[in-house]
Amino acid sequence: MILETIRSPNDTKDLSSDELQQLADEVRQRLIDVVSQTGGHIGAGLGVVELTVALCAAFDSPHDKIVWDVGHQGYPWKILTGRNDRLDTLRQQGGLSGFLRRDESEHDTFGAGHAGTALSAALGMATARDLKGEDFEVIAIVGDGAMTCGLPYEALNNAGDSSRDIIVVLNDNGMSIAPNVGAISKYFGSIVASPFGLRMRERVKHVIERASHVIGGRKLVAFAKNVEESIKNLWSPGMLFEELGFRYFGPIDGHNIGAMLHTFDSVKTLKGPRVVHVITEKGKGFPLPEPDLEKYHARAPYDPKTGRLKPVNPGLPQWTKVFGDALTQLAAEDPNFVTITAAMPSGTGTNIFEKKWPNRFFDVGIAEAHATTFAAGLATQGVRPVVAIYSTFLQRAYDSIIHDVAIQKLPVIFCMDRAGMVGEDGQTHMGLYDIAYMLAVPHMTVTAPRDGAELIGLLRCALAHDGPFSLRYPRDRAPGEPPPVAEVPPVPYGTWEPLRKGKDCAILAVGVMCKPALDAAELLGADGLDVTVVNARFLKPMDREMLEGLSQNHKLLVTVEDGTVINGFGAALAALVQTTAPDVRVVALGVPDRTYEHAPRARQLADVGLTGEGIAARIRALSAEESLATPPPQQPR
Repeated sequence: MILETIRSPNDTKDLSSDELQQLADEVRQRLIDVVSQTGGHIGAGLGVVELTVALCAAFDSPHDKIVWDVGHQGYPWKILTGRNDRLDTLRQQGGLSGFLRRDESEHDTFGAGHAGTALSAALGMATARDLKGEDFEVIAIVGDGAMTCGLPYEALNNAGDSSRDIIVVLNDNGMSIAPNVGAISKYFGSIVASPFGLRMRERVKHVIERASHVIGGRKLVAFAKNVEESIKNLWSPGMLFEELGFRYFGPIDGHNIGAMLHTFDSVKTLKGPRVVHVITEKGKGFPLPEPDLEKYHARAPYDPKTGRLKPVNPGLPQWTKVFGDALTQLAAEDPNFVTITAAMPSGTGTNIFEKKWPNRFFDVGIAEAHATTFAAGLATQGVRPVVAIYSTFLQRAYDSIIHDVAIQKLPVIFCMDRAGMVGEDGQTHMGLYDIAYMLAVPHMTVTAPRDGAELIGLLRCALAHDGPFSLRYPRDRAPGEPPPVAEVPPVPYGTWEPLRKGKDCAILAVGVMCKPALDAAELLGADGLDVTVVNARFLKPMDREMLEGLSQNHKLLVTVEDGTVINGFGAALAALVQTTAPDVRVVALGVPDRTYEHAPRARQLADVGLTGEGIAARIRALSAEESLATPPPQQPR
C-alpha cells in the first residue's frame, strides 16, 4: 500500500498520476474504516481526499502555509501529514483531535473548529511574510459551507485590495451540514452550470494570445486585455472574485488530481490574490444507501461496508429531540412564532419543526450574527422568533445579542444546544461560557431546565415573556421521557424549585446539575449532613424570596453549574449574597478556568468534580472547614 510509505506531504511529490490516485483511494478507505469505529465528521473529509493529495503534491508544507477552513475537512490532511498511525485515536481521550490544532502538528498552521476563519488567518500570514521579507505560499482552503459566513467576505474585500500574494481554494460541495442556502450558493451553482461561458472565455483568450504573439505591439496587448475583460464580464460568473481583485480559475473537478495539479502549477507562477474554484462531492465513496447527504456530515460508529449505524440501546431521548418535538407541538398552539437556525437544522432539532411548519422555518446559513439581527427585525413587527444555535457558535453573535436585541428589549428567544461540556468535539465546541456571557447582557432572562418537562414549561414561559430570553441544555440524553406538551404548564417566571429540604447547607443546582446535586445530598445524608437542594432554573432573575429564606436557614450555600466558574451563576449569586447576608458563605462549583480536551462528556464532568461523588466530596471538605472555623463553646467556670 502506498499510504504506508507516506510520512509527510513531501513523500507524495515523486508519485506518478496513477500512484497519486491509488493513494487517494487508500486514504478514502482508511477514513471510512477508522471513523466507523470512532465516529466523527466524515462527509467533508471524504469530499476533499483528492484535493488534499493534490495540495500535498503541489505545495511544500509546512514551509508553505496551508490553512484549512472548517476543521472537519482536515481528516485526510491528518492522514497525509504524519498522523495516520494515530488515526484510530481520533476524538478519543488522549488521541487526535477531530479538528485542526497547532499544537498537534507543524502542518496545522491555524486551529480550525468553526467556519469562516481561513481567509482572514491566511491574509494575516501573508502580511507577516511580506513584513519579514520571507518567501512562501499561503493557501486557504475555504469550503463545506464557509462561504455562507460573513467573515470570508470581509477577508476577500481586504485581501483583494491589498494585492498580496495569496491563493484561495474554494471547495464547493454545495453543503455545510445541510444543503447550503442563499444567493451565494445559487451563484456558485451558476458557475458550475455555465460550461458555454467557460468555453467562450477560453476560446477568446486563445485567439487573443495567438494574435498578440503574431502581431505584437503594446496597443494590441492593451486592446487584448480589454477584450478579455469584456468576455469575462459577459460569460464568467467568476467575475465576483475578479471584481474583488482576485484572479479566478475554474471551476475544476475536485476529484481529478491531474487537473488540480496542472492548475496549481500554473497558479504558482502568478502573484497577487488568486481563487481556484474546485467542485467536490461531500461524502464521496461513503457506502450510505440513503440519499440524505446531511447524514454524511457526521456519523456515530457505523458498519463500514453499508454505512448503517451500529445498533445502540434506544434509551432516553436526546435533549435536541425533546426540544425539536416540543417546539413543533407548541407551534400548533401559537401561530405567531417562527424558528431560525444557522446551517444546523438537524444539529439543533429544528429539522423536526421544518418538516411540519416549513413556512415558519428559516435557515440563514453559517451566519449567527445575521440570524440574531434578522430575529430582532422580526420581533419589531410582532413576530416571535426562536433562535436555535449551539452555545459555542452563538458566541459569534454576542455584539448582535447586546446591541440589536437586548438594548431594544426585543422578545427574541435563544435556545442554546450543546451547553456545558460537549464531549468528543473538544475545545472549540465547548459550551462553557453561555451562562457567563448571557448573565452580563442587560434585560436578558437566563434559564436552564433540569428535564424535558421543564424545557417545555420554560419554552411556554419564554413565549409569554416580553423581552429577551435564553435557555441552555447539553449534548446528552434528557433525564426521563417528557410528558405530552399539552399537559405541561408554563414555569412561573423568575422562580426556583425546592427539591429537597435540609438544614446544614444548601445546594443550588443549575439545569442538569440537579441530578448530581440530589445524588450528592443522598451521599452526604449517610454522613449525617442534612442538605437542601434547589433547582435554580432561573439564573437571571434569581428567585430573591427563596434566596432570602435559604440565607436565613443555612450558613453555607453551594452553587453547581456546568459552565465556567468565572463570572458564572455562582459568582453572581455570591455578589448578591455578600450585600444581603454577608455572614453566609457562598462557594461556586463549576468548570475551572482552562480549556478541555476531547473525551466522553461523563468523563469530562467527572474530571472537574461535577458528579454526585465529586460534589459530595467538596461539601464534606467545606463542612470540615466550617467546623474548624467555628470556635468551641466556652466551658463554664
